[in-house]
Amino acid sequence: MSATAKFGHNTGCFEWYTPPHVIAAARAVLGGIDLDPASCEVANVVVKATTYYTAELDGLTQTWAGRVWLNPPYAHPLVGQFVDKLLDAYRSGAVPEALVLLNNVTDTAAFQRLAAVAVAWCFPRRRLQFWNPAKGPGHTQQGQVIVYLGPHVERFAAAFESYGQLVTPYRAAPDADVAAPDAVRDGA
Repeated sequence: MSATAKFGHNTGCFEWYTPPHVIAAARAVLGGIDLDPASCEVANVVVKATTYYTAELDGLTQTWAGRVWLNPPYAHPLVGQFVDKLLDAYRSGAVPEALVLLNNVTDTAAFQRLAAVAVAWCFPRRRLQFWNPAKGPGHTQQGQVIVYLGPHVERFAAAFESYGQLVTPYRAAPDADVAAPDAVRDGA
C-alpha cells in the first residue's frame, strides 16, 4: 500500500498518492518528515520521508519514531490498525507529532480514536486530487480530513488554513460527567 490515498473500494486501484501541495504543507507543519509508514518508492519521491515502509516491509510490524506523515490504506481493518499504531507511538513519546490524511467519515471508530487525541483538523473545502504516475490524476468520491497531533497548532493553521475549515477540539474538564456513546467507549 502506498502512503497515499487508496481508492481500491471505488476504482480497483490502491496506489494513489497524496498531492504534492498537501505534502508541502505537511512538511511546513512538521519541519520535515521522518517516517511515512505506509508508502512506496514512487510516493516517497514527493513525500521525501527519511524512512518509509512499503507493503512488503509492513509498517505495522516496524518501529515508528519521529515526525510522521500517515495516509493509511483505506481498507478495513488496515486503516484502524495504522491509526492505532500511530496513537500508541504518539502516546509513548516516540512520535512527537504527526499528520494523518483520512476520508472524512467521522463516525468510524478509527476516526473517533484519533479525534480523542488530535489537537486540530482541517476539512478541505474541495476533494483532494490524488495521483498515480501511470494513471494520472484521480478523483475521489469522498472528502478528506487532515488530522494533526502535536504541539504546533499555529504552524498547522498557517499551512492548512487556505485548504478549508480548521477545527480544534473542546475537551471537557476531566471531572465532567460526560458519557461516551457505547460504540466509542467499547473501542468499536
